[in-house]
Amino acid sequence: MKRIILFILLGLSACSRPQQPVDAHAASKAAEPVEVQVGYAERRRTDKSISVTGSLSADETVAVSSEVQGRVLTVPYDFGQSVRKGDILAELDKTEYQIQVDRSKAALAQALARLGLDATSEQTPTATPPMRQAQAQMEDARFKYESAQKLVKSGDISQERFQELEKAFRARQAAYEATRDEMRTQWASVDAMKVDVRLAEKRLRDTTIRAPFDGAIGERKVGPGQYVKDNAPIVTLVKTNPMRVRAEVPESAAAAVKIGTSIQFVTDAVPDARFSAIVREINPALNEQSRTLIVEARLNVTDRRLRPGMFVQVQLLLARDVETVVVPRRAVYSVAGLTKVFVVRDGKLVECKVPPGQTIGEWMEVPADQIRQGDAIALSDLANLTNGQPVRVRKAQAIPARERADA
Repeated sequence: MKRIILFILLGLSACSRPQQPVDAHAASKAAEPVEVQVGYAERRRTDKSISVTGSLSADETVAVSSEVQGRVLTVPYDFGQSVRKGDILAELDKTEYQIQVDRSKAALAQALARLGLDATSEQTPTATPPMRQAQAQMEDARFKYESAQKLVKSGDISQERFQELEKAFRARQAAYEATRDEMRTQWASVDAMKVDVRLAEKRLRDTTIRAPFDGAIGERKVGPGQYVKDNAPIVTLVKTNPMRVRAEVPESAAAAVKIGTSIQFVTDAVPDARFSAIVREINPALNEQSRTLIVEARLNVTDRRLRPGMFVQVQLLLARDVETVVVPRRAVYSVAGLTKVFVVRDGKLVECKVPPGQTIGEWMEVPADQIRQGDAIALSDLANLTNGQPVRVRKAQAIPARERADA
């Protein structure tokens, strides 16, 4: 029991020990203002624009195919070579298709011969040899029938003989009409055979594959000796003039984009060069996932340094001569996807999170409702600054005159 009481007294003694005193020097050091270099926000009038990403694409990219099947004889052009509209891209074996043309023409000539015409005749026949023969027989039977009509009245021939002549006339008349209908049927067959000839001639022409427009060979898919099926791709033809620029415009700027809007763009593939284009097409609807509007522009001039597929940074002009607030670009600190600026107010830092704005030389646009003209902006030691930290302005300076001129 005594031991238990002793342990309790020792525990109470330990809990009642006084805490170590706080290091007053460390606390004083933490509260000491940090010396920073500052610049000042300014108000500028400039053209309002946004920077969006885009890519270059060819005006046309098609896989030129063969409409007929056959064995490839020649492919004159190879990868990267330029072609003109109408140039021969490939030729197939024509033998089978020439035979089909000859056979169709022979069948047509045979059908025309039945009508008493030759292959060069363009007139529509009025009678065929069988039709003229049937007409002569009908006219002879008509004459006998009309003569019998007079003789049967005078009693020179019997009624039975008259009826025989009448039946003969009606039969010859029907035979003549049958030959006339047959002529019409044969002429319709001639028209069908003429179509067959044109179709066979087209297939013969299709063995020669020609370029549908000026361009360059992007890919050659067949070679001499290869057998290809109909609709098989022969080459990929790329038309790079004019080049297209396709960009995605955010929803906030969609209303400012119109047909005819001028855009500027740059690409890392051609450093120190700026290109211009004119908006020609606008998607009628925004992308539901990204909430962006796809616009397409055409380059004003041809530049062989540009290639389809290049990544570009597009500068899209939204408005001219707009008043904005700008801060020095070196005052902008970006980390973990956030962009912020430290403003000095009442001797303390105020952290302002800002969206990446338009850059104007060594300046960057910031929201006017967060940063005002004349605000002191921290320029030094940005990575170690925190919101609410007391500071002491070491040296207030503006952007040098040279950098102002660049803006």
